[in-house]
Amino acid sequence: MSMAKANSSSRLSSAMERTNHWVFSQQIPTDVEVAVGEAVFSLHKFMLVAKSNYIRKLMMESKESDLARLDLSDFPGGSQCFEKAAKFCYGVNFEITVHNVAALRCAAEYLQMTDKYCDNNLAGRTEDFISQVALASLSGAIVVLSSCQDLLSLAEDVGIIQRCVEVVSSKVTPCQVYCTDDDLSYNPSQNAYLQACKEASYPSRAPPHWWAEELSILDIESFAKVVASMNKSHNVRPIHVITALTIYAQRNLLGDQGFKLGDCKQQRRALETVVVLLPLDRSAFSINFLCRLLRSAIYLQASNACKSELQKRISTVFEQVTVDDLLMLSFSGESISDLEVVRKIISGFVEKDRNMAVFGGSSFRETCSPAMMQVGKTVDSYLAEMATCPQLSISKFNGIANLIPKVARRVDDDLYRAIDIYLKAHPNLDEIEREKVCSVMDALKLSYEARVHASQNKRLPVQVVLHALYYDQLKLRSGANDTGEANDTTSQMGSSDLSLIRENESLRAELMKMKMYVSDLQKNNPGTSKQLGGPKKPTFFSSMSKTLGKLNPFRQGSKDTSNIDEGVETSKPRRRRFSIS
Repeated sequence: MSMAKANSSSRLSSAMERTNHWVFSQQIPTDVEVAVGEAVFSLHKFMLVAKSNYIRKLMMESKESDLARLDLSDFPGGSQCFEKAAKFCYGVNFEITVHNVAALRCAAEYLQMTDKYCDNNLAGRTEDFISQVALASLSGAIVVLSSCQDLLSLAEDVGIIQRCVEVVSSKVTPCQVYCTDDDLSYNPSQNAYLQACKEASYPSRAPPHWWAEELSILDIESFAKVVASMNKSHNVRPIHVITALTIYAQRNLLGDQGFKLGDCKQQRRALETVVVLLPLDRSAFSINFLCRLLRSAIYLQASNACKSELQKRISTVFEQVTVDDLLMLSFSGESISDLEVVRKIISGFVEKDRNMAVFGGSSFRETCSPAMMQVGKTVDSYLAEMATCPQLSISKFNGIANLIPKVARRVDDDLYRAIDIYLKAHPNLDEIEREKVCSVMDALKLSYEARVHASQNKRLPVQVVLHALYYDQLKLRSGANDTGEANDTTSQMGSSDLSLIRENESLRAELMKMKMYVSDLQKNNPGTSKQLGGPKKPTFFSSMSKTLGKLNPFRQGSKDTSNIDEGVETSKPRRRRFSIS
């Protein structure tokens, strides 16, 4: 027998023992047994019939001449509640509390223990307690409402749930909403009344939103009714509905109490209900909270409508996103989950930004909002974090990178860093696959420092390296700065004049070595002059242009690197590549 069943049997045994003790103390033999669940109570018919019209009807309508056993397996509140109802029939005192009053009121309704059948009956006693004690405070109303969860439909029929909902929403409304310090300053003529209301109903308590913390003990159905009532009230500010929803979700769905084993169905229903209750204003919640809800929806396999609504809300405030938020959505344990969710969110934000640009009369292809530029940097940093995952395919990596418009990246340094990390984490890629990874980057939009790094990066395909080197060579020959870096790197170039001078001197020395090398070839091998273009003496720049032309794979518009002249020694071009950069 499990521990739970042992504890249940122990409680039932103690309950029956206590009941039998005061029943047998009457010194009258019992004549009826009442079965409630696993418990069986030996009682007297005349004591029960005196208070319960329902038991009287069972006795009168029974076909048996002497009914000796009653089966009340569907009794509200179970055996413990029936024990108290039986004690009431025998005139034995017991305590009515906010925790058991709802069950006792439902038991009185079930047994028809009303004042109409007998004066001062159980129904009247419990009604007085509910009105005068339980519903006099917000905490009491919440506890009573919470205790109605397992009382089938009787609690609804007798009106306990609706009364509790109205009391909770009404007590949250006037004092928690309007009796704030700001309101007191705005309404000086009513200061005394409002302050008295605030102190009487809400003594100093911590934390500030303790009322929302207490609401979080409710089951999702009861909580939904309270929120619906708050929304209908014109006196409730939206911020208090948002506070209640946030704390309820954190306590029941996103915290340590969430994801209870074997309780996924209930968790999923609660999550979907919370999403339905979210205010229409999609920017009312922080993006971290929404991402946590979406992660829970993915884990709990919530409905497509639920996940779609959360994705739209996240896209609305996506400029606030952080790398941690995106990583939260991307991983399930240690492995990558479906990245389609992240792709849809980014696409939604880009579409929203495009529509705003069109509405504002600007061209989306030429200009970009600061929010889009910020998102672009965040997405590139996110790709750098994801790049180390072996499961991340090239198509998924490129698919996310290409979602950000080219105009949103003034420089591609962050994207280059992500590509470099991806190539390092996937060392088995061939040349074509590495070219595919690098295809999302524009080598001409790299900063000077990034191009220096790229020129010495052996992980990059030859095409990308030569692209950057060829661009740098053209820039040095023309004496002009990069168009894209004219505004962003002028100060940096000014602070590194000495470094550029050293680079230029190194370039001149390397070119002089090349010139001497060509001259030696002509002297030692007279036939070389014909191969180099006839008897005409080559000039300095013509030799350099032809050499760079052989190294440039773009001269025929092909990505194939097989057409590089194998007659050129590999060691010398490599030295030129480093020195030119």
